[in-house]
Amino acid sequence: MKGDEKLIEVLNQLLADELTAISQYMVHSEMCDHWGFNALHKAIEARAKDEMYHAEWLIGRILFLQGIPIVSKLHPMKIGKTVPEMIANDEKAELDAVKAYNAAIALASDVADENTGDLLVKILGMEEDHVEWAEKQRAQIEQMGLENYLALQTGDE
Repeated sequence: MKGDEKLIEVLNQLLADELTAISQYMVHSEMCDHWGFNALHKAIEARAKDEMYHAEWLIGRILFLQGIPIVSKLHPMKIGKTVPEMIANDEKAELDAVKAYNAAIALASDVADENTGDLLVKILGMEEDHVEWAEKQRAQIEQMGLENYLALQTGDE
């Protein structure tokens, strides 16, 4: 089925966002693993896997709409040097993703592509969960102090 060209272009922009997020999360995850923050490593790695699903779903939708998925484009990553910087950088990227998905959902509605809109709503919900996770991490750091927070991250959760 031939899809709307502007919508396909936006889906490719979202794909670039997702591919960048995967890389950024994986670097942050591995940094936490290297530092011995096993729980944080696993939590960030889980977000990277979510982003992989998003990329997979976007690629599938672009192909369905007879577009060409552009997988060679990445945006600059914002790699944190400390755990609070990582969380802040990831949260900012997720907030940007929420805005981008809301705009893409509006476009899908404008071009009467409800199935693409449904997919974007599904991904949007997951992106909002990622924002909420980051907000919780920042609140925990603020309330218990960075040292106590990091001590908890050495566990297996």
